[in-house]
Amino acid sequence: MATQLFLNLPVKDLNRSVEFFTALGFSFNPDFTDENATCVIINDGAYVMLLVEGYFKTFISKGIADTGGTAEAIVAFSVDSREAVDDTIRKAMTAGGAPSQEAQDYGFMYNHSFQDPDGHLWEVFWMDPAGPPADAQTP
Repeated sequence: MATQLFLNLPVKDLNRSVEFFTALGFSFNPDFTDENATCVIINDGAYVMLLVEGYFKTFISKGIADTGGTAEAIVAFSVDSREAVDDTIRKAMTAGGAPSQEAQDYGFMYNHSFQDPDGHLWEVFWMDPAGPPADAQTP
C-alpha cells in the first residue's frame, strides 16, 4: 500500500509558483528543491512537485496540457474549518490566483476553488468529521 503521494505539475516560472504557495502558507522540502523543481509539503504523506516545464517534459512522452483551456486534474486538500476555506481562497486571490468555481455548501461539507498562476485547478474543502447526515445528498 502506498505511504506517500507525490503529484507532479508543470510550471512556467518556478519562483512565481514558490511565492504563490508560500503566500498560501505552504512550506517546501529543500531536499527536493533546485532550479528545476520544488516540493510543496501538503502534509506528512502528500506532496506536490512543481517542475519547470522543460524539466517536466523529461518525464513524459505526451504534450503538456494547456491549462488555459484544458483541465488535467483538480488538486483538492482539506482544511480545519469553513473559515479556513475562505481564508485560503482570499490568500490565493491576493497572491495572483484566479477564481475557478463558486463556493459550494452542502452543510456537512464546504468547498471553494481557485486556479494557481499556471492555471492548475485547486479545491479547498472542509468536511464535518461526523460525515454527512444519513439523508444528505452527497456531491
